[in-house]
Amino acid sequence: MRWRWPWPLPAVFVWVGAWGWYAGLLALGIGAAGAFAAAASLSVLASLWGDSRWRRGLIALGFPLSWVLIHGAAGVPAWVWLLPAAVFLLLYPPLAWRDAPLFPTPPDALDGLRDQVFLPPMARILDAGAGLGDGLRALERAFPDARLEGVERSCPLAQLARWRCPAARVRRGDMWATDWSGYDMVYLFQRPETMPRAAQKARRELRPGAWLASLEFEVPGCPPTLRWTCPDGRLLWLYQAPLPPAGPVEGERLP
Repeated sequence: MRWRWPWPLPAVFVWVGAWGWYAGLLALGIGAAGAFAAAASLSVLASLWGDSRWRRGLIALGFPLSWVLIHGAAGVPAWVWLLPAAVFLLLYPPLAWRDAPLFPTPPDALDGLRDQVFLPPMARILDAGAGLGDGLRALERAFPDARLEGVERSCPLAQLARWRCPAARVRRGDMWATDWSGYDMVYLFQRPETMPRAAQKARRELRPGAWLASLEFEVPGCPPTLRWTCPDGRLLWLYQAPLPPAGPVEGERLP
């Protein structure tokens, strides 16, 4: 899911909402420390819907920084600052920081993919790094008869993905530790830096004929089986197993 409003309206909306939440809690008799912690945590949660890393940071930090500028930090208990940090760590566990923090797939990004890639009836498709479930929802539109599964390291994000895509089986786990051998397609929307690692895993585990699909980011040094232009103009890079051996460029970028 992405913000439908032009930037910076999403950030302004969250900042105003957090201040409203803070004022409302104060009016209910909640202490300033508790009201601040709740409003700051709300800002961190709302930052999930930012469409880039720096925008998510601005959404999350707008209220806390403006509060400090107005009130100052003197006399604020230390635990107040730990609560928003705890919310952030729940959403983005440290082990997942090397992967894409949150890249939502547009709802119609994969419409028409079924006409480009043959998958058997009731094919198993894995969204590796399911996030909020946007990729699963797009895959469901493209392959309505598929058996969809998702793996997501963040527990809150996995719960949200289950709620947003009830037809899929979403579990909390490590996409790199998940066995890909039982899937007909593995879908990724990661970062360029993670694609060489994904290609190595696909070479080891994908059975012949299965597909690795990557939205926007190609595997460097590995020619795709198919490069498809999505309805919104993005490129989907498709690699059918067995993938060719790693080229020199790909090898140089391995973590």
